[in-house]
Amino acid sequence: MKRRTFMIRVASVAGAIAATNVLAFGQKHGAHNKMGNMNHDSMMGKGSHDMTQMISPSYQLGNRTLTAQDIQVMQNASKDLLPASAIPQGIDLPLLPILKNESTEPKLFKATLTAKPVNIELIKGKPTDFWAYNNSIPGPTIEVYEGDTVEITLDNQLSQPTTIHWHGILVPADQDGNPQDEVKPGQKRTYKFTIPEGTAGTYWYHPHGHNTVAEQAYRGLAGTFIVKSKTDPYEKFAQQNWLFSDLKLQANGKIAENTFNDWMNGREGQFLLMNGVFKPILNITEPTRIRIWNACSAKFLNLTLADTKIYIIATDGGFLENPQELQKLLLTPGERAELLIIPTSTSTVALKSLAYDRGKMGMVPPDPDMTLATVNLQKNASATLPKNIRQLPIYAKPSIKRLIEYTEVMNHSQLLFLVNGKMHDMNRNDVTVKAGEVEEWVIFNNSHMDHNFHIHGTQFLVIEHNYNNQKSKPEINGFKDTVNLRPYEKVTIRFIQNEKGLRMYHCHIFEHETLGMMGQIKIQ
Repeated sequence: MKRRTFMIRVASVAGAIAATNVLAFGQKHGAHNKMGNMNHDSMMGKGSHDMTQMISPSYQLGNRTLTAQDIQVMQNASKDLLPASAIPQGIDLPLLPILKNESTEPKLFKATLTAKPVNIELIKGKPTDFWAYNNSIPGPTIEVYEGDTVEITLDNQLSQPTTIHWHGILVPADQDGNPQDEVKPGQKRTYKFTIPEGTAGTYWYHPHGHNTVAEQAYRGLAGTFIVKSKTDPYEKFAQQNWLFSDLKLQANGKIAENTFNDWMNGREGQFLLMNGVFKPILNITEPTRIRIWNACSAKFLNLTLADTKIYIIATDGGFLENPQELQKLLLTPGERAELLIIPTSTSTVALKSLAYDRGKMGMVPPDPDMTLATVNLQKNASATLPKNIRQLPIYAKPSIKRLIEYTEVMNHSQLLFLVNGKMHDMNRNDVTVKAGEVEEWVIFNNSHMDHNFHIHGTQFLVIEHNYNNQKSKPEINGFKDTVNLRPYEKVTIRFIQNEKGLRMYHCHIFEHETLGMMGQIKIQ
C-alpha cells in the first residue's frame, strides 16, 4: 500500500467530538484550587503526578466502583508511552475517505457502516488495534444535500453495545442514537431520517452508548458528515477538510487505557493528528474554504495561522449572516467551524494551537503551544466574500428560564461530574418541554475547570455570557449545538425543540459525559 493511502486509512483516531467556541478567543484563566469542598493540594499531595496513589478499592468513579485491578490498570496506563518522534511526520495532508452511496434513487443516500476491530500497523512491527467504521480511521465521510433522505445501517461487530449519534443533525429522537437505543454485538439497526432544508453545515457522527462513549471514541469510532446546499454561496472557493483528533499509544503500539488523570481532566493523547497524520504538510494557494472538526476527547484547540486573513463563515449550525474576520479560533471537543482563509504572502508557516489553560486538576504541566501542520502559502488576489447569506431568527424571551448547573465532587472516596446535582440516569427525565416553544436556559459552570455544553435535537443561539460578573454578547452570532463555559461562567441560550421524544444534553468531554455529566430532556 502506498504510504499516502496507508495514512488515510489510519487517519484521525481517538477523537469524537468536538466543538467550536468562536466566542472566547485565547482567553486565559487561573485554575481554582477547590473542587466541591476538597482542596486540590491536600488531595493530590505536593509534587504528586499519579492520582491513583491516593485512591483505594471501592472508590466511586462516576457510577462505577473501582477494584484493585481497575486501579492497577490506571497506574500502568501512564507508563511506557511512545515519544512523539515515533510516528512519521511531514506527510502530505490526506483526503478524508468518502462513504459510497449504494442507492440509485434521487435524493436517497443509502449505505452501511460496520463497526468492528481493525489492526493497523502505524509503527513498523508494532500493530495497533483500533475500532473502526468500515475499516477506516476516521470513519468515511458522508456527503448529502438538504432535503435528502439518509438510510444508514449500523452493523455492530464489536464486543460492546453501541449506537451512532448524528452530532448536530436535526433528526427524529428515535433515530439519534441515544444510549437507550443501543445495538447489541452481532446485531444491526437501520437509521432513517430526512435532512431538513436550511440546515447545510459541517456535522459528524460517533457512538453514544451507555458508559461506553469514552472508550469507543478513543479507540477510533468517529466520522464526518457534510450537508450541502444547492445554493451554496461559497461553492466557488477551493475546499479542504481538517479533522483533528488525538491518539495515546504505549511503547508496544497499543492504545493506552485511561489513567485517573484522564478521567479527571479528559483524555489527551501525545499525538495530535490532522486527518489522521502527525504534523502534515498542506498547501493553500488561493482563497480556500476550510471545514474544521475537533474530534478529540478533551483537547481544546486554540488555532492560529500567520500570513493569512481568516474569516469565519459558519459555526456548528451552518452559515453566519455575514463572514467575520478573526485572529484565533477556540474549538472545544465536538465543535465545528467553517473558515475562509486567504494567503497574504507567499511563505511557509506553522498552523498552531496556542496554549489554553482550562483549569485541569492535579499536578499536571501546563499546555504548551503546539505545531499542528506546516502550511505552504501562495499569495493571491483578495477574494470577494458573499454578504447577507442568511437571516438568523430572533427568539422572544420566554416566560420560563431554566438553570442547568454543572458541578464536580471529589474527595477520598469519589469523583463525580454532575448536572443539577445529579448523575445521569437513563430512567429519569430531568426536563420536560413543549415542542415548538422557545426555551431559555442559563448554563452555569459552577466548577473550577472549563466544561462545554452540547444538546441533541436542536441548534441554539447564545444570548449572553456572564464571566467574572461581566456580561457580554457573543463575539460570533451563529447557530450552535456546543458551547464552552469557563470556570464559574454562565451562558444564556435560546432554542426550539421541534421533534417530540427524548434528547440528551451534556459536557462533550467524553470522560465527563461517561462519568455522569449528562441530563435528559423530554419533548412532548
